[in-house]
Amino acid sequence: MKPFAIAGIQMKVSAVASNVEMMKLKIDITMNLYPWVEMIMFSELCAFGPLTHTAQVIPNNFEAEMQAKAKQYGIWLLPGSIFEKSEGKIYNTASVINPAGEIVTRYRKMFPFYPYETGVTPGQDYCVFDVPGVARFGVSICYDMWFPETIRTLTTMGAEVIMHPTLSGTIDRDIELSIVRAMASVNQCYFFDINGLDTGGCGKSIICGPDGRVIYQSEGTEEIIPLELNIERVKRSRELGILRLGQPLKSFREHIKNSQFAIYQPGIATPYLDSLGPLIKPTRLDDLAELKIKETTLEKQNAAINYKRDTII
Repeated sequence: MKPFAIAGIQMKVSAVASNVEMMKLKIDITMNLYPWVEMIMFSELCAFGPLTHTAQVIPNNFEAEMQAKAKQYGIWLLPGSIFEKSEGKIYNTASVINPAGEIVTRYRKMFPFYPYETGVTPGQDYCVFDVPGVARFGVSICYDMWFPETIRTLTTMGAEVIMHPTLSGTIDRDIELSIVRAMASVNQCYFFDINGLDTGGCGKSIICGPDGRVIYQSEGTEEIIPLELNIERVKRSRELGILRLGQPLKSFREHIKNSQFAIYQPGIATPYLDSLGPLIKPTRLDDLAELKIKETTLEKQNAAINYKRDTII
C-alpha cells in the first residue's frame, strides 16, 4: 500500500472578516511548495470564525470555492468547518471534498462545547469516508475527542486515520494534546489534529501515529504541516499490537461479543451523573452555595444571640 501525504494548515482566523481568500492562498502555496501532497485540512471554523451569526445554509459559495480548489489541484480537501443553518437550527459542519471536486460527505459535530458553544445543535451521525486504495478515514471535530466513544466508534467502523479540525484557544490545550496521544494509541490509528490561531485557537497542532507517539507538534505561529503517512503502520499495529504489546481493538472486540457495557443501555439510571447538577457556565459563586452560606451565617448569628441571652440570664 502506497504512502499518503496530508498537509495541515495552521493559520490565523479572524472573527470579523472572511478568511476564505486566505485559505485559498494557503492551498496555492501548499501545492506550489509540496506538489506531492494529496489531502489538505484546515482547522475548525476557519472560514468565518467562531461566532454563530456567520451561520449559513449548505451548500453555499464557500463550499463551491473549496470544491473548485480541490478539483484544480486534484486533492482531497477538508476545509475545516462552518456554522450551518438548517431548519431553524445551527450545526458545526465539516465537508469532505474529493479530487474531482465532489462533496463526498458532511459531518456535524456531535459534542458542541457546552456550556460555552451555546445555540449549536449536536449532530447525530458518525462520519467515515474511503480514499480508494489508501485507507478509511474518520472525521471528528474538537470537543468530540473528549468522549472516547466517538473515536472508538469511528475505528470500529474501520477508520485508520482520524481527521480532527479543532478550535482550541483555552488553557486546557495541553490536556488536549495528551488526549490526542491517548486516542491514537488506544484506537491504534493516525490522529491528525489541526488547530487555528488568534480567534481560531492557540496553535499547537499535533499529529500522532498508531502507537501514540508524536509525529509532529507545531507551536504558536502560522505553519503548513506536510506529512507522508504510512498506513501500513496502522495495519501492523492492529495485527501485532502497539509496539507488539497491547492489542486494545482486538480485546474490545472479544469483550463486546459476550458482554455489554451496562451504562450504555437505553433508559439506564445514572443517579451519580444526575447528581452533578445542570450543564451551565460556572459563576463567581453558585446561587445554591451562596444561599447555604447565608443560611450558615444566620445560624451562627442566632447561636451567638442565644448564647449571650443565656449568659445574661
